Amino acid sequence: MLELRKPYPPEPSEGYWGAITSTIDWCEENYVVSPYIAEWSNTISNGCFVVLALYTTYCSIRNGLEFRFHLIGFGFALVGVGSWLFHMTLQYRYQLLDELPMIYATCIPTWSLLCETRDTLNPNSRISNVTLRRQVKVGLYLTTFVFVLTLIYLITKIPEIHQTVYGAFTIIVVLLSGKYTHDYVSDDLARRCMYQCMILGMVFFSLGFIFWNLDNQFCSLWIHIRREWLKLPLGVFLELHGWWHFLTSIGVYCYIVFLQYLRIQTQGLSHRYLLVWRWGFVPELIRTDDAVHTRYSLQFAGKRVNRGLQI
Repeated sequence: MLELRKPYPPEPSEGYWGAITSTIDWCEENYVVSPYIAEWSNTISNGCFVVLALYTTYCSIRNGLEFRFHLIGFGFALVGVGSWLFHMTLQYRYQLLDELPMIYATCIPTWSLLCETRDTLNPNSRISNVTLRRQVKVGLYLTTFVFVLTLIYLITKIPEIHQTVYGAFTIIVVLLSGKYTHDYVSDDLARRCMYQCMILGMVFFSLGFIFWNLDNQFCSLWIHIRREWLKLPLGVFLELHGWWHFLTSIGVYCYIVFLQYLRIQTQGLSHRYLLVWRWGFVPELIRTDDAVHTRYSLQFAGKRVNRGLQI
């Protein structure tokens, strides 16, 4: 395989999409793999994001979940599409289509969790849904905040603004969902599976964040290794920002499944749904009357059950 390697060509000053207009140009050298794709690995890796996000949307529709979960999946699929276009072209208009939807999509689970009250999180309570007034009030606050943030970001073009707010929303989702699971999910097996799914999502997301920072901090080292040692095509596998896309897409998928099951538990619908682990490690929410057509387990890396059986 080594004899198939070829040296990296010189990085061209401009490619098919013209001069770079984005405020960020990542570590991957531009147009060295294809004259039509500025950052090859950073672009292609978004395919995983789109596929997993659309699959969560499909599962949400198939299971008859609330519309909020359709929007969450679709929103993160839009992030993947925007990121694909951004890294393919390095044009500012597509950079916005990558960055701003990250905040918009994360607003949906943030809104959902902030709308909850002690009564709505208790499946034994007579109150099964938050009042429309509370939903509208929280929604208006978040919409106003994000609208102002968008204007500030469009004017200042400072990437740290987007990164900080996205991080803050993510932390809110993690803290609130973890607290609600601890306080309001009484079934031991369900809580254990939820924590496994939650932790798995956090681990993948954290690994992606580490890769993202390593790519930023040691860029010259990675370029040297790719050009002098790995060469093409092996060098494309050392594009750490691409690994950020791959790892975070898995992390987001796991966390969406966790949020779906949390909502099911707190709304007293646990008898209708179950969290299964396909092949022992891929979480998915299914209806209890659905047949599972792969081997699966009821806990992460647990004893697997034959496929084709109904739960």
